[in-house]
Parts: sequence; C-alpha cells; structure tokens
Amino acid sequence: MEVKQTARYKSKHFAIRIVHLYQYLCNEKKEYVLSKQLLRSGTSIGANLAESECAISRKDFLSKIYIALKESNETLYWLELLYETGYISSIEYHSIKVDCEELHKILSATTKTMQTKLHRE
Repeated sequence: MEVKQTARYKSKHFAIRIVHLYQYLCNEKKEYVLSKQLLRSGTSIGANLAESECAISRKDFLSKIYIALKESNETLYWLELLYETGYISSIEYHSIKVDCEELHKILSATTKTMQTKLHRE
C-alpha cells in the first residue's frame, strides 16, 4: 500500500485526474489535440517516478526526477492553455493546477536535495 504523502502516490492520483479530464475533454468538449498532450505529460510524471525507483545510480535517479519535473511544468502549460481557450472552467483549472504545482514543488525540492548529495560525493 502506498503512503499518501509520497510523490509516487500523489503522482498516480494526479494521473487518474488527468485521465478523467482527458475523457471529459474528448467526450463533452470534443477537444482531442490539447487534451492528448495533457494526457501524455500528466501521466508521464508518475511513470518517471516509478522508473526512478529502479535507477541504477544516483545520477540515473536524478535524471528520472528531472524528467518528471519537466513533465509537470509541461502539464501546467497545457492546463493553462486549456483554461485560457475556454475548454475548462476556472474551478476545474484551479483545482487540478494546485495538485500539479504541489507535485512540481516536491520534484523541485527532490532535485535540489539530490544535486547537493551528488556534489558532496
């Protein structure tokens, strides 16, 4: 069972929200291009965190975390674009944006910690 405070847990539940948002955008709004980009970047965060668990070195781990960080930044971009083009409401946007920003902060802190550890070695 995953601990609710971990980045892995949060990223998986964020990915579930992204999948539901993607389904809504396709089924209700008939939007397929931006939503597909959102689906890819939003689910990639957790996939890269899962991959980092089997990293062969600290550098490999850090690389996977950096990729997840970049994907969270890209996801924020697609969410912003969907909001500003009227595909999602202000309430929908701010709700999921908060979750994405939380993941972004966790990943950013993790990369900084790992960089410090690598420079000490």
